[in-house]
Amino acid sequence: MRDSIPLEDVFLSSCVQEQGQSKARPKRGNSVADSSRSTYVLRVKLSVKSDYAARAVLGLARHYARGVAVRVETLAGEQHVPANYLIQILIELKAQGIARSLRGKEGGYLLARPPAEISLGDVLRAVHGSVFDTPALSDPDCPPELRRAWQRLQKAAEAAADAITFQKLMEEGSEKEKMYYI
Repeated sequence: MRDSIPLEDVFLSSCVQEQGQSKARPKRGNSVADSSRSTYVLRVKLSVKSDYAARAVLGLARHYARGVAVRVETLAGEQHVPANYLIQILIELKAQGIARSLRGKEGGYLLARPPAEISLGDVLRAVHGSVFDTPALSDPDCPPELRRAWQRLQKAAEAAADAITFQKLMEEGSEKEKMYYI
């Protein structure tokens, strides 16, 4: 059994299986064809802010075992994130209990919890309030069957994001570093 499941697999399995169909066919322009599985995958776009927040937490996770605070400039350089934007993101992560800061000469940022206790879902909720949102969820004019579909998609996205911890991401990264090619 695999530890990680691609997000699109979760979307397809939760949305398509409930409809009893073998394929999902979104409108033209809103999907990516996957010829290896002969299915269509919904394209979900996350913000640059969510990417930078995830990079920041991954960078802090890599330094977690040493227990030493990481300076913003160092983290920004390692993760290729603009330092000024990173500061704003770290303040939000700190407010949500994902990161903490230390003042002084040896100051900087650290994770507030072990990487195994922080999920990608935690980070997305910290910077956006939710993993997946659409105005249709609260729109009284949205047809109920469509609203239920959006709710299923929301639950699938949350479950997939919550299943990805930063400990798992670091382990995947270290496995890749161990690989060598002939």
